[in-house]
Parts: sequence; structure tokens; C-alpha cells
Amino acid sequence: MKNAVIDKLKPDVVMSQITKNNSTNSPDEPPIHDDSIEQSFDETTRNRRRFPIPGKGIYLDLKDRLPLYRQDWIDSFDYRVIPSVIETYFNNLLPALAFAQDMFDRTNNAYGVNEVLLSSAMAGIVFGLISGQPLCIVGVTGPISIFNYTVYEIIKPLNTDYFGFMFWVCIWSMILHFIIALTNFVGLLQYVTTFPCDIFGLFINIVYIQKGIQILTRQFNIHEDSDINLSSGFASIVVSLLMMIFGVLFKQFTRTPLLNHTIRTFISDYSTALSVLFWSAFTHFGGYLNDIYFAKLPITKSFYPTSKTMRDPTTWLAYHSISTRDVFIALPFGIILTILFYFDHNVSSLMAQRHQYKLRKPSSFHYDFFLLGITTGVAGILGIPAPNGLIPQAPLHTESLLVRDIDGSVIRCVEQRFTNTVQGLMLLGTMTRPLLICLHQIPQAVLSGLFFIMGIGGLTDNVIVSRIIWLFSDPKRKDKSLPLNSIRARSLLIFLTFSLCGFVGEFAITDTIAAIGFPLVLLLTVIVSFSFPHIFTREELEILDPHVAKRFTIKNLLMENLCSDHHHRKSNSNVSSSS
Repeated sequence: MKNAVIDKLKPDVVMSQITKNNSTNSPDEPPIHDDSIEQSFDETTRNRRRFPIPGKGIYLDLKDRLPLYRQDWIDSFDYRVIPSVIETYFNNLLPALAFAQDMFDRTNNAYGVNEVLLSSAMAGIVFGLISGQPLCIVGVTGPISIFNYTVYEIIKPLNTDYFGFMFWVCIWSMILHFIIALTNFVGLLQYVTTFPCDIFGLFINIVYIQKGIQILTRQFNIHEDSDINLSSGFASIVVSLLMMIFGVLFKQFTRTPLLNHTIRTFISDYSTALSVLFWSAFTHFGGYLNDIYFAKLPITKSFYPTSKTMRDPTTWLAYHSISTRDVFIALPFGIILTILFYFDHNVSSLMAQRHQYKLRKPSSFHYDFFLLGITTGVAGILGIPAPNGLIPQAPLHTESLLVRDIDGSVIRCVEQRFTNTVQGLMLLGTMTRPLLICLHQIPQAVLSGLFFIMGIGGLTDNVIVSRIIWLFSDPKRKDKSLPLNSIRARSLLIFLTFSLCGFVGEFAITDTIAAIGFPLVLLLTVIVSFSFPHIFTREELEILDPHVAKRFTIKNLLMENLCSDHHHRKSNSNVSSSS
């Protein structure tokens, strides 16, 4: 509606309207000059800036969210927050531990369990308490672990202190975060459609399955005795697959007609946590299992850094002085890290606010990206992995807060700050010695099973996978009500080809030394989507590549809101009313 009004106030439209009015008069009458239209045009152009003022997006985000801060805590008094906290804690904790093991092995023990726990805890508490959108779960991701050990491999020949170098990478990235947020460049996010999001989601889910397989392959090389390795490897595979089967089945239990709605929801809510507990205990049931060696998660001293050689193990201040040359060598890495976080974090936030979730509270992209810059800088100071938005944990968090009816339709979402904050506090508490010992009792096979559960669960809901299945389905069995029926087969094949090429590009680069360029591939998928209007019709794009969120969610990203002078407009209206 607003766009239509603005169009009517453009100069050419104003003149055509004046001409039209004049044409209705007799030749002897003087021409009508519509002062009201010209006055409206003058006021509109006067109240619209060519470029938004610095910090306008942050101002709009805070203006929307601050009045709701108290209500965010009041809304926490809902049963849905209990299963959500537990599920989010495990979904955040165990994959992060696997990434910690990955970085531990490939960075000469620079990062370990404590670094990952501290990073995830800091992010959860900060974004739960003071972020604009507390539904977005922030922590240690697969891409940042790839980034960290790739940087280590690149700078190792330079004989540069790793933590000193990473400090400047994070500081440069923090500065760039501030610049992007203050200059409103986060507004470019409005042009991101589901095409790059679906590709990135598919990539993350496949990476989870890959990590699960990698953990299992390592079980064949954990002992000097080859017989022990063989028995341990195959036993770990069995435990992991059993956990995957039961975990996936019980997670999807709400889709079955068994029992009643309340019991189905209860089983689905706690299936992940109970799977971890049961299959961890299963390895201690005795009998022949006593003859099997199950490798456990490695732990370190509570609340202390992991590395004893690359940094001072008595303090979390990890900065080491490096040369001026290396400080500026760190700048390109800081730029790449910023590109990664710009896409990864903001897309995570978008996916956590899909219109299907029926959210009622406004979003916050500019302010949250500024806040992410602060946590990135703090991560560099502490020598821990920089946290950012998590996929699929962020949308899974929102889904765990949905209230559904007996048919599974979404009624509402419990939008609050309790779950994100408390899961962050729980992660911090996990660094205490008793809970670290409990973590040490979890077999790596169980960790592998959790990766399979999350990966397969994400694939079942992935749009690209669904379209491939639909393409090869029996035409007689296809649902005639689906919008895909109106898409030409050729168009669908071309679009799927673009999607799969994007996925292959993202997946392939992460297994090479060029993994540092992974964010550039993400950016390329966004750029490619701009060519789609020249390949597909508008009707096809509305189905194949719609916007991730509705106008309500991205309203503070739109130029018409960033450039409008609401205060000036309000003052004018007050003057008019008083006169």
C-alpha cells in the first residue's frame, strides 16, 4: 500500500494527474492546479532521504524491541520453555564438542572443550539477555571451526604466534561489523531469498552426517592393538546406528497416530536428551560390552585454557604481540570472517523467524550484528572460537517453542529470552569439574549418533531434498494441491541444477586448503539468485525462490523505512492538526 502511495506522488504521476484533471474541463474554464497533490509530493520528498543516516537501523531495532523487554521475560512462563531448554542445550553442546575435537586435532591443541564451552556460553548469555532477537541461537559452528584450523595451516610456515594472529583477525572483523551495522549495510539482507538459505541448510546437514562418519572411522585407530581397534570400531558403528534409528523415529513421533497428542509431543520433545542418556548408559550394561573399548570425549582442567604450550595456561587473556606486517596480513582474514558471519548469522536469524512460525514480535538485524561484532572482539581477546548464528540449531530452537493443535498446525510461538539465556548458563556450568566428568562418560559413538540424528532430521525438512523426491515420484501419487504442479519440469530441473551446483561448490571447497574462501562461495550463491528473473517467470520464482521472511520481519531492512524521517513527519502532522 505504501509503495502505491509513493508511486502516485512521483513527479511524472503528479503531472499526468494534473493533465487528466485539466482535460475534464471545458476549453473556456481555467486549468485546475491540484495544490494538494503537489503539496503531498513535496512533503514526501522532503521527508525521504537519499541515504539513511548512520545508525538508523540500530535505532529502529532498539525502538521496536526495548518496549517488549519486560514482556519477553513474562512470556517465559510457559511449559514449552522446559523441553526447549533441554533440547537446545544438547543440540548446541554435543556438535560443539565434536568441532572442539576437530580443532584440537588440527591446531596443535590450541582449542579444546573449555574454549568451545566458554564461547557458546558467552554467546548464549549475551544474546539471551541483551540481543534484539533472542530466538536466534549463537555458538560455535562448523564453518568457524573450518576457518580456525585453515588459518592455522596457512600461517604455520610464517612462524607467527597463532593466538596473536587470531586476536587481530577478530579485532579487524569486529571493526568491520561495527561499520556494516552503523552504515545500515545489513539492509542488503532484504535481497536474500530462500535459494542460498536452502543450499546452506543442505550443506550443514550433509556436513553433520560427514562428521558422524569421520568420528566412527577414527574408532578403528584409537588403540595400538589392532584387535581392539576392530572390535571398538564395529561396536561403535552399531551403537551409533541404533541411536540414530531410535532418535529419528521418536523425534518424528508427533507425525504418527499413536497414543494421544500430549504423549506424542512429550516423547518428541525429550527424544534427543533421552537418546544421549540411554545409549551412553548402554555401553556400561556389562556382558560382552565389558570387552569393548569405547573411546570417550576428552576433557581438560575446569575453567582453564586447553593449550599448555601455545598460550599462558593460567589466564584467558590470549593476546601475544606480533609484527606490524602480520597485523595487516590478518586484515584479509578478518574480511573473510566478516563475510562468513554476515551471511551465516543473519541467515540463521532469518531462518529462525520464518513466516510459518507465526511470530508476533519484531526482528532485530542491525543491532544484533553490532552485538555480534562485540562478541567477536571478546573472542579474540580470550583466545576462543568466535561464535555466530547456528544452523540448524536456531530454527530448531524456534520449532521447539511452537504450540501446535492436535492436527500439528502451528497456533503460536513462545517468544521469550529464558531458553537462550538458560542454555548459555547451562553450558557455562558444564565447565565445572563434576559435569566435565559426566561429559567424559559420553562415548564418541553417541556423539556420532547425535550428528546423524540432526543431519537426517534436517534433510527430511530440506526443500531441495523434497523437490528431488517430488521430481522422481509417481505422477499418480503426487499431491495435486502442491504449488510445484504449476511449475514446468524444465524450470524445476534448471533450478535444482543451480541448487545442487551451489551445494557441491560449498561442500567441495571445505575439504581443500581453499576452505578459507568458503564465505565467498556463500556470497556467490546470493549473487547467482539475481539472475533468476531472466531465467524464470515471476510466478515460478514466487514458488521456487520466495523471500525467507515476510515484510513484517524485514521492515527495518527496507530503504523506505531506513530513509524516512518519522520524526519530521510526525512534527508536520502535529503542526497541521494544531492549525
